[in-house]
Amino acid sequence: MDDYVLVSTVAGDRESAARLAASAVKARLAAGAQVYGPVSSFFWHLGEFGEGEEWQVTLKTTRARYDDLERHLIGEHAWENPEVTAIPLVAGSAAYLRWLDTTISGDDK
Repeated sequence: MDDYVLVSTVAGDRESAARLAASAVKARLAAGAQVYGPVSSFFWHLGEFGEGEEWQVTLKTTRARYDDLERHLIGEHAWENPEVTAIPLVAGSAAYLRWLDTTISGDDK
């Protein structure tokens, strides 16, 4: 089951978050993505405490595609050092995981 990951990033507005999600899915770097928010964020940035609203993007992909997805998200992101993290999916229905595999590989055509 460690072949699948849930990738997360955030953006400063809905349009930017949607653009990141759509571009990654269209490139078949992720099988699907959701955008939700705004969420309230509290953080340290450049040595100062900050607070703001952000839009969360979650993407489903394979561990094998993670590096390409990470490069894509960082390259397309408006921020200099965006959050891009991944956590393993520890379980999933067989049919869903087959869909994820075939969607990313392009075998669903």
